[in-house]
Amino acid sequence: MPIRFDHKPGLVIYLTAGDPSLGATREIALAAIDAGADVLELGVPFSDPLADGPVIQRASERALAHGTRLKDVLALAGEIRAARPQAGIVIFSYFNPILRYGLAKFAEDAKAAGVDGVLATDMIVEEAGEYLRELSRVDLAPIFLAAPTSPDARLEAIASHSKGFVYAISRVGITGKQQSMTADALALVERIRRWSRLPVAVGFGISNAEHVAQVAEFADAAVIGSAIVELIERTSMTTGPESAPGAVARFIKGLRLPHAAPAR
Repeated sequence: MPIRFDHKPGLVIYLTAGDPSLGATREIALAAIDAGADVLELGVPFSDPLADGPVIQRASERALAHGTRLKDVLALAGEIRAARPQAGIVIFSYFNPILRYGLAKFAEDAKAAGVDGVLATDMIVEEAGEYLRELSRVDLAPIFLAAPTSPDARLEAIASHSKGFVYAISRVGITGKQQSMTADALALVERIRRWSRLPVAVGFGISNAEHVAQVAEFADAAVIGSAIVELIERTSMTTGPESAPGAVARFIKGLRLPHAAPAR
């Protein structure tokens, strides 16, 4: 099914699969969807991240220590798809696990699991020929990161090859919470719209309802990652993993200010 945003603003929620466990991730994912998440990014834990801040790094280390691998994340995606057919599901990974799994096999297994799209964080559009062909072969949406420092030629290429939505990075650097949205995010979204009519989701640093409201003024969706992963970490340590789904659901419900409405 095509990725869509049923709310304005849309919410894309990132989860590190396998933290605190695969079973817990499943329950958290279902709770997130029921609370209003339009799209789930299921993060494949990786030992040598380039873009992840300390919160997601710790989550990946815990998930890897539990033995979580790409095949487990795909199986989890299949369970979520069966339970919540309407949700958007994106596999969020560095390219190395996909390459080791086998690109063609990954594409086929992801499609069979009901995945809608793939975001390989370190796959640059200039070198994505084979990657794009394999995803296109099974009708998976490639999602690319667009940065404030991306030159126009790269943004145009990202726009022409993306499907589903374009992920606009709100700032240069690693993931993690920030105090407010930067002017870079607005300028980047305006530049992306020169070449693409796809929805634009803004991520990196969004952590509260005020941020989401700011993003809604100029973009289609907000991506929340580190704030959710940190909440799961804190809740699991204090009251136990069984409390995490409820805590995440309450957090997501609070992300949209009262005037937010379904998308038309």
